[in-house]
Amino acid sequence: MTARLGIAYHPAMLGLRLLMELTALVCFGYWAWQVSEGPLRYVAVVAAPLLVAVVWGVFATPGDKSRSGNTVVATAGPVRLLLELAVFFGGVAALHAAGAELPALVLAGILVAYHAASLDRTAWLLRH
Repeated sequence: MTARLGIAYHPAMLGLRLLMELTALVCFGYWAWQVSEGPLRYVAVVAAPLLVAVVWGVFATPGDKSRSGNTVVATAGPVRLLLELAVFFGGVAALHAAGAELPALVLAGILVAYHAASLDRTAWLLRH
């Protein structure tokens, strides 16, 4: 008998999660564009989201079904949860800091709704 996965692991929720991850990276790039000037702007718009993506991909909890289950650096579930919240809501903060208050508010609402619906995954991370 196999354990049944909760709503957080439904393909639609995983698709939404992927869109939110990509959106967060775009938000960091947008912020970098807004706060940089001259030629540095082009470097920053690539470097900021790339740095976030590398950290996001390297630190993971082994066995996480929302990912491949593999990881480069095994990370405790609660630490991974904090990292995810930092990336997702960091994207909101980046939008706000770049002057895009309404998109930041909309994204924050989507993130709160997603995390409220994904309490099964949050509980899993807190146990691992």
